[in-house]
Amino acid sequence: MIRLFVGLALPEEVRLSLAAMCGGVPGARWEPPENFHMTLRFIGEVEMGRAEDIDSELLRLRMPQFAITLATVDHFGPGDKARALYVGVERNEPLMRLQGKIENAMQRMGLEPETRKFIPHVTLARLKETPAPRVQAFHEAHNLFRAGPIGVEEFALFSSHQGKGHSVYREEATYPLLNGT
Repeated sequence: MIRLFVGLALPEEVRLSLAAMCGGVPGARWEPPENFHMTLRFIGEVEMGRAEDIDSELLRLRMPQFAITLATVDHFGPGDKARALYVGVERNEPLMRLQGKIENAMQRMGLEPETRKFIPHVTLARLKETPAPRVQAFHEAHNLFRAGPIGVEEFALFSSHQGKGHSVYREEATYPLLNGT
C-alpha cells in the first residue's frame, strides 16, 4: 500500500520565504520547508497496481501552464479551536480548472468524490490548543504576505510516509502542463 495525493510543488525561494514567517505560535507544529506544497486532491492508501492506474489517468490530463499568487494568512477551524495555519491563494480560474480535472479523473477511476470544498492553500503549521489571541497575532503579523506570480508548469503525484515528527513527501511522478507559446 502507498499513501498518495496530487499537488503542486513550490519553488525553493517560495518555500524559504514561507519558512521565514514560521514561529512564535505556541502549540504549533511547523511544517519543514521541504514539505510546503499545495494539495489538489488527496487520494489516500492504495495498492501499487491502483497507483499505476492513477498515474496513467493523470498522464492523460491536458491543460495550459498558468501562474498563481500566494496571498494572506488564515487558519482552519474557529479561532479558539484552530487546527492549522495556512497561506492562501488569490482567486485563480486555471487552478480551479486543473483541480476539477484531477477530481474528475479520480472519480472516473472509481475513487469517492472529495466532499470538502477545495480551498487552495499551503499549510504552514498544525495547531493544538493554541490560544486564539496568538493565532490572531500571527494573522496580523503576516496578513500582507504575498509571493508570486509563481509559474505552474506541472503538477505531481506525491507519496506520503510518516517520518520523525512529521510526514515525508516524495514526488512519484510529474505531469507537465502545455506550454502556450
